[in-house]
Amino acid sequence: MYMDNEQSLFLKVFGSNPKLKVMDFLIVSIDLDYSMKEIAEKSGVGYSTLKLFWKDMVKNRIVMPTRTIGNAKLFKVNVNNLVVKEFHEFYWKITKLIAKQKKSKKILLA
Repeated sequence: MYMDNEQSLFLKVFGSNPKLKVMDFLIVSIDLDYSMKEIAEKSGVGYSTLKLFWKDMVKNRIVMPTRTIGNAKLFKVNVNNLVVKEFHEFYWKITKLIAKQKKSKKILLA
């Protein structure tokens, strides 16, 4: 997994179902493109599980193909999609809020 097997603050709050794990990875890696195999591996989701909802993510333009290397088609999150923009903003607001709360608790306990 992309964070040394530790869940992000976002996933700790909202759970770690496969779609959220994939979105979590794609938002954190927003500028890079990956094959489906890499996305599955780096997000901690089984490849066969990813295939169950990947077509819908492409159809809804949540992800978009960027290029092909050999037989591998690479994808990245579609930053021009309004749903993705809102999710991205929400993701980072929640993450910052939780981090701030954790920091406050540590200061209070020290």
